[in-house]
Amino acid sequence: MHQLCSDWHRADLPPADRALCAFAEKLTQRPQDSTAADIDQLRQHGFDDRGIHDAVQIIGFFNYINRVAEALGVEPESFIRPWEKSAAAPD
Repeated sequence: MHQLCSDWHRADLPPADRALCAFAEKLTQRPQDSTAADIDQLRQHGFDDRGIHDAVQIIGFFNYINRVAEALGVEPESFIRPWEKSAAAPD
């Protein structure tokens, strides 16, 4: 789990999960570059319209709530592990 959270590119994931992670990364970092080809890529990995819709909604929500929290200086709760600060930590 730690590897997935710290660098999904290096995690041992099935192809469908890799496609979803790539889509989430693109939608997060470069939403203006998203195209129909990105949706087609997800479909080729077995995602149906509802799954794609749900993924977009969840990705968008997490991007929104993270930006709100960052802007307001919200500190994470104590049970939330700071993955980016503990890259060498085991699962």
